[in-house]
Amino acid sequence: MKKLIIILGPTAVGKTDYSIETALKYDSPVISCDSRQIYKEMTIGTAVPSAEQLQTVQHYFIHSHTVEDLYTAGRYEVEALELINRLFEEGHDTLVMAGGSGFYIDALVNGLDDFPAADIRLRNELMERLKEEGVESLRTELKMLDPESYAAIDIANGQRVVRALEVCLMTGRPFSSFKTSVSKKRDFDIEKIGLVRPRDVLYERINRRVLQMIDEGLVEEVRSLTAYRDLTALQTVGYKEIFSWFDYLEGRVCLEGWGPTIPGDGPVTSLERAVELIQRNTRHYAKRQLSWWGRDKSIIWKEL
Repeated sequence: MKKLIIILGPTAVGKTDYSIETALKYDSPVISCDSRQIYKEMTIGTAVPSAEQLQTVQHYFIHSHTVEDLYTAGRYEVEALELINRLFEEGHDTLVMAGGSGFYIDALVNGLDDFPAADIRLRNELMERLKEEGVESLRTELKMLDPESYAAIDIANGQRVVRALEVCLMTGRPFSSFKTSVSKKRDFDIEKIGLVRPRDVLYERINRRVLQMIDEGLVEEVRSLTAYRDLTALQTVGYKEIFSWFDYLEGRVCLEGWGPTIPGDGPVTSLERAVELIQRNTRHYAKRQLSWWGRDKSIIWKEL
């Protein structure tokens, strides 16, 4: 039976190195399962594998799409399955997948129900609330209606909160319920390996990685993406904090939900403050990732 090994875990835990070692063992490429590393315009802030790592093992779904191209977990399910089946047909017995996007991994493993079409009127109302009230009000409502999605998605990302809340209000069902119905059958075995480190070690790795991103030119990368800042892909930890600092420097107020402040945090008045927020928000994201996978009893956990 063909097998797919999925290496998952919180951000900065060490998935890239571990997945490359595993791929070399099985003569497999690495299939990335990361909702941001797919975008070719985003490199530093998404911690894509280095050029040396990409040369060591062939990677798929790294810099494969543009931020202008709306990408979803449902689309990933289709494209990743097509790739996996093709690679198995080419002679691979074991394939390696690596990533931290729980929703994308669930889509690949279990499949997704068909999400309802957007309710434009409701979407506009929620977006108006996002601009007037900030994301905190909406995510409090989402936490009441769908605590599982609240724990899993990037709750600092206003558009993601709006979409999840929209589905809850429109259908009367939790947004998360659209991925927890009867699992679709896959024609290969799946083994999930979860990587963990002691929390203090993980948090220190996160803090150091953010500083390294700044040294490598994150500010310049974010500035080069200003034209795309309203797209979903750019409403990501590491990018939104720098954009908010730019807004403060340039004296701008709200711009499609963005402004010189991050709700609840006050003005981002310096690069040092932006770095602190990126570190904190990344730590929070890692904690939510672990909470998300805590319910999955099929994961084999390995402490590094």
